[in-house]
Amino acid sequence: MKRCSSAAWLLVALVSGGPAQAEWKAAQGRLTTRWAKDVSPQNAHPEYPRPQMVRKGWRNLNGLWEYAIRPRSEERPAAFDGQILVPYPVESALSGVMRPVSPDQRLWYRRTFELPSAWEGKRILLHFGAVDWEATVWVNGRKAGEHRGGYDPFAIDITEAVKPIQAQEIVVAVFDPTNTGTQPRGKQVLKPGGIWYTATTGIWQTAWLEAVPPTYLQSLRIVPDVDAGAVGVTAVVQNAGPEARVVLEASAEKEKVAEGSGKPGEMLVLPLKNPRLWSPDSPFLYDLKVTLTKSGQPADEVSSYFGMRKISLGKDKEGVVRLMLNNQVLFQLGPLDQGFWPDGLYTAPTDEALRYDIEILKKLGCNMARKHVKVEPDRWYYWCDRLGLLVWQDMPNGDRHVRTKEPDLRRTAESARQFEAELKGVIEARYNHPSIVMWVPFNEGWGQYDTERIVASIRRHDPSRLVNNASGWADRGVGDVRDVHSYPGPAIPPLEDRRAAVLGEFGGLGLPLRGHSWQDEKNWGYRSFTTREALTEAYLGLLHKLHPLVGQGLCAAVYTQTSDVEMEVNGLMTYDRALIKADADQITKANRRLYLPPPKLRQLVPSSEKEGQPWRSTTQKPAEGWQRPGFDDSAWKTEPGGFGREGTPGAVVRTPWTSPDIWLRRTFTLDRAGLAQPHLRIHHDEDAEVYLNGVPAASLSGYATSYSLVPIRPDAAEAAGDCRPNMSQQV
Repeated sequence: MKRCSSAAWLLVALVSGGPAQAEWKAAQGRLTTRWAKDVSPQNAHPEYPRPQMVRKGWRNLNGLWEYAIRPRSEERPAAFDGQILVPYPVESALSGVMRPVSPDQRLWYRRTFELPSAWEGKRILLHFGAVDWEATVWVNGRKAGEHRGGYDPFAIDITEAVKPIQAQEIVVAVFDPTNTGTQPRGKQVLKPGGIWYTATTGIWQTAWLEAVPPTYLQSLRIVPDVDAGAVGVTAVVQNAGPEARVVLEASAEKEKVAEGSGKPGEMLVLPLKNPRLWSPDSPFLYDLKVTLTKSGQPADEVSSYFGMRKISLGKDKEGVVRLMLNNQVLFQLGPLDQGFWPDGLYTAPTDEALRYDIEILKKLGCNMARKHVKVEPDRWYYWCDRLGLLVWQDMPNGDRHVRTKEPDLRRTAESARQFEAELKGVIEARYNHPSIVMWVPFNEGWGQYDTERIVASIRRHDPSRLVNNASGWADRGVGDVRDVHSYPGPAIPPLEDRRAAVLGEFGGLGLPLRGHSWQDEKNWGYRSFTTREALTEAYLGLLHKLHPLVGQGLCAAVYTQTSDVEMEVNGLMTYDRALIKADADQITKANRRLYLPPPKLRQLVPSSEKEGQPWRSTTQKPAEGWQRPGFDDSAWKTEPGGFGREGTPGAVVRTPWTSPDIWLRRTFTLDRAGLAQPHLRIHHDEDAEVYLNGVPAASLSGYATSYSLVPIRPDAAEAAGDCRPNMSQQV
């Protein structure tokens, strides 16, 4: 195939490639991050997008494209509406467009490009990091390929469609049903509100070209084996013949430590002498060079990296199942991380912004993040690998919900086929990142179907990681962890002999800060506060309750959430990432304390969580002094706890209670010597006041979705001095 000269290529690269770049500017959005000023058509995510398989011959296609929004039934538009900055979604301010696309419309893209003469005789691959949702691609008027899936990358070989010595044209048409379809979509909706956010349509990760030889390295699968002190590498080669060989070279700090070779498609094992292990405290990465030879001559080469990391279950010395990293117990703590940005929506403004979130979490004492119903660009996981942050990776959900006690959905064949295709694509695309330690296919019953089969399928695709069958709600007894959600919490699920107990979501402490919020009024949080001091105190209170649960067997906790997202203001940071909302020093100390040995707990008086305890109760307002010892409650009923309405989240109901108020009294004998740092174990919905021998012991507001520990006030603990204290509760 004949190409233009190198000199001609340099000239064209400066003057072509789409609309005039000087005309672009970002749209005026509601809120902007500090990185937005660094975004321009010349530097829209210019970094190599695939850090674990780097090849020199590539060209970034981010920048200005033409765009048009048309009825879905129409063919390619004769004229386009204007310019859009790729890879920012069309709904975002940084795209320069900030327009919605409805399910009865289609979004069109167009741009031109030139090929350098150095690519003569090579295959040309067109890559898209992610396009949401259904993409059809034409090159020079010829249909080149199509793809369905908003989160997994895809590549198209366009070699046969390119033309000699002239500008090449790419046209992409995108259809996205958003929440009117059953496809995986995460938190995107057409009408945002509460915990549902602005949709992303179209190209939202880097688009790029790559030149490869006729026989080339298509993909790598890297499997660390900590126990054996070795790493296994499987290279998939396109158009491999019998003469093709794969040569591996591993190095540490630029010194070669292992090498080997073998056939394409087979696992090649490299033993490592005294391997350095990867962990959040020491995220050491080995460099890996992979060379493809043909008849003994180099044909293709890529550079990669790997971390020696093992994630597993094991039992501690008390026989409790724990999460183990490199065969050592490690409590995992971090936020629910939704990955939204006020100016870029699904797309971070810059690579520096992607890195910033991870750096902040590390500084705050977190060692993990749960990537919530979204899949990030490869470079986000690269920074997790490089900086040392464990990742629980959710599969973006779609379709309908099921409640805790409802059976799994029966999805249509098309809905199930699409979910499983995207799930497999996500696992394959992110497989090599040492930071990822757990796959989470379902969240709170959303789209949950065939749970046992889906868990088994994930294990087949990736036997090296843990699987969380369902985060919150509809646990089906399979997978590696039992996961509960508790707001504000914290809580611990029942311990099991074969699965670890984790708290998949808790917290949700909300604080809007004017000037840094998506909107000034009608913001939303699980719990609302008005000052940063009150927020800090509440956060410290939650972690004070959480630490003893670690001693009881809790293995991980996920706080909601990294940053505010639109009208949801539960973030550790504001949505624009300008402020950490609570006192950073105090929450860092509290977070790091969770990795220390937890306090030992001793039950002094049983709650009604496992066995109903007798309480005296009335729903008629009693006389003054009802909470004091010696009060005559002989006219009250004696009934077993707990009290409430069936279906209340986290409640154990043995005695129905549906009136606005209830008063409860109970007497018990207590050894005063047991009152070192006494706590209540209590479930409440809504406000509750607790007294111990007539002295206020705790005042609780709002609701809880599980039993939790609450410190007893010192003066109330002091009042329990006669060994026959009386505790009463007013709700």
